[in-house]
Amino acid sequence: MPFAFVDLDVLDQNIHAIAARTEGKQVRLPSKSLRSVAILKRILAANARFQGIMCFTAREAVYLASQGFQDLLLGYPIWHEQDIAAVAQANGAGSDITLMVDSLDQIEQAERVAQKYGVQLPLCLDIDMSSDFPGLHFGVWRSSLRTSAQVRPLIEHILASSHVQLVGLMGYESQIAGVGDAVPRQMAKNMLVRWLKERSRKELAVRRAEIVELIKSYGVQLRFVNGGGTGSIATTRQEEVVTEITVGSGFYSPALFDNFHEFRYQPAAGYAIEIIRRPSPTLYTCQGGGYIASGDVGLAKQPQPYLPAGARLTPFEGAGEVQTPIRYTGPLELHMGDPIFMRHAKAGELCERFTRLLLVSNGAIVDEVTTYRGDGQCFI
Repeated sequence: MPFAFVDLDVLDQNIHAIAARTEGKQVRLPSKSLRSVAILKRILAANARFQGIMCFTAREAVYLASQGFQDLLLGYPIWHEQDIAAVAQANGAGSDITLMVDSLDQIEQAERVAQKYGVQLPLCLDIDMSSDFPGLHFGVWRSSLRTSAQVRPLIEHILASSHVQLVGLMGYESQIAGVGDAVPRQMAKNMLVRWLKERSRKELAVRRAEIVELIKSYGVQLRFVNGGGTGSIATTRQEEVVTEITVGSGFYSPALFDNFHEFRYQPAAGYAIEIIRRPSPTLYTCQGGGYIASGDVGLAKQPQPYLPAGARLTPFEGAGEVQTPIRYTGPLELHMGDPIFMRHAKAGELCERFTRLLLVSNGAIVDEVTTYRGDGQCFI
């Protein structure tokens, strides 16, 4: 200890539940939420509707291509010529990596590099899926493309270019997919978030459909229209123009995804920290454990004790860099060297702390696989 683990039995339950909820839409796996080649392969092999990966950097996409993965979509734009060149060279050798763009400058940069290497690079347009209400930007700051009028010049520029091709459209409705609306002891806020989500959902469906129709009017047949996330499957699947939904966090089901009223997946991944001292009868100090999730700073980004049931962090120390005190008053007798099992607030970030994942089935360790870190990779 500390060690990270994936419960294969629970993972398989989540895989089947997600496949059922998508109701015929294809599922693209976001690699940032999984960060293990072996786990990616396991999920892709589980259901024919699971196709393609959304990567987070160019080097990662090229690495996954070298591991035999196809249909790789960069979820974020890249600019540096060396990164685009790496994708161009990989595609020239038979890989299938699509670049994300949301500006004329990015299209021109991709065209220059693709021409230099004598290839045609596939492009996906990233459209903004946030909503603006009085005094509130509901969503994340991603693309500047919100309207058909803003998208039109990019379509025409791509069509006028000889070494890039428009193959996809993506819009990530993060305020629906990633914002909990069943947070304990926050009833008023939960009701407000649900109301905002419903208002936003209706607006976004119209926006996405209009842009898809605009693209079709130029005679372009898109390979895919991507949307959604773990928390928006139920709404994104209703949009006729969407061909695939990006789902990742639901497979591991980290702590932040306990706070949605429409679904509940089971915790499939976590880590164990070792009790190394006992400063009081109900307090156990463990080694390490302070694996804090990214995003806005707050208590929700702390990991949470999972087992034994009833264990909790102390309010003034929380999860620490080299030690974590755990308060426990339950019936189990805990000893030095025993584990406290923890859940990370987010999904794939846990893998950045560990080189291996222990695979558990029927309560026993049956195998171990590497994370990106265990493969010697660090992409961002």
